[in-house]
Amino acid sequence: MPINIVVCSIDRLSGSWKLIFTRKPKVRAERFTRRSDARTLTDKRDAEELVNVYEPLIARRYGYCTVTRSNDGAVIYGEKGRLSRLGVYIVHLSVIFMLIGGLVGSFFGFEGFVNIPEGEATDTIRIRNTGEIHRLDFQIRCDDFNLALYETGAPKEYRSSLSIIAGGKAVKQKDIIVNDPLRFRGINIFQSSYGKLPPEKMPRPETPAPGPSEAYTLNFTSRASGMSYTKTARVGAPVDIPEGLGKFVVMAYEADATFRGMDVGAALIGMLTPADGEAAEVLLPLKFANFDKMRGGDVMIVVDNQPQEKFTPQQPAEERYYTGLQVTRDPGVWLVYTGFVLIIAGCFVTFYLSHQQVCIVIEQLLKNSRVTFAGIANRNKLAMKNTTEKLFTAMTDS
Repeated sequence: MPINIVVCSIDRLSGSWKLIFTRKPKVRAERFTRRSDARTLTDKRDAEELVNVYEPLIARRYGYCTVTRSNDGAVIYGEKGRLSRLGVYIVHLSVIFMLIGGLVGSFFGFEGFVNIPEGEATDTIRIRNTGEIHRLDFQIRCDDFNLALYETGAPKEYRSSLSIIAGGKAVKQKDIIVNDPLRFRGINIFQSSYGKLPPEKMPRPETPAPGPSEAYTLNFTSRASGMSYTKTARVGAPVDIPEGLGKFVVMAYEADATFRGMDVGAALIGMLTPADGEAAEVLLPLKFANFDKMRGGDVMIVVDNQPQEKFTPQQPAEERYYTGLQVTRDPGVWLVYTGFVLIIAGCFVTFYLSHQQVCIVIEQLLKNSRVTFAGIANRNKLAMKNTTEKLFTAMTDS
């Protein structure tokens, strides 16, 4: 297709070249006087006087105007829009630009994706379709990520604060959102997606895991009387709770227990059987004395002789996100943009401008002069007809 466009354009342009770029076009008066729409009038003034009247009239309206005198009279020729004949070639050139731009982007550009956790940086991306790893000559660091939600919970806006690290220092910073990328060294970084990272587990002091025969000191507090009772329990051995509150048995020890997704550290797992109810599993973290208060029931259980911390379930672990970025490079994009501009300009020139030519032939007779006037255009014939009618009226009135 590009070869066909080039060959056809060269073939046509070679025939139009002299017409478009000639400095002194050859004027054939017969081409105008023989037209069916040519206008004729008779004037008592001589040819030279009419030349002095009509030449300024044509020169004001047309960029090029020339007068050819002879013994029999004179020919006044004017034209404009000669370069409008290049409109179709501009359109052809625009197609070539867009095709070349697409090829350049395909061979020398790339499109990839990368996920960067908050506070971290990377200089590698994964290429789309192939999955290959591509290394950049700079690092992208996600300094912060902010998520705004609608009342329905749907994401309203997600914004990434990015820094470009080159030569060991931040050389550019920008907050990006969807359709507002960061651009650096011809590479575009778009906000594409986001995700939530799993909560980080905080390091805890090591707690020796007790064996099955090791005894635990448990404190049972009756909610009805407020009395507390201390009992010694071993794994697998049931303990009777005073005031007829049932039985409790330690089932297992867990070094790294969780509660609703939150890390609570070392804990005992027990089974509480009320006197008149069904057995229920009870979690007793060694470091949180008030933990069992959340369970409710007739009795609260605490593991004694352990370092205690306050457990506050209302303060969940801080959520941490990663930002999903689309990283692209298209060195041919400016060729494509140039093609778009050229195709718009070419279409405008082709459809709205035309090469207009007018000719006034003045013949000197014995007692007066005969004036023949006509105009032609390579397109927009109706508009040219209206133009010649207005011009002929101006000639008649002058």
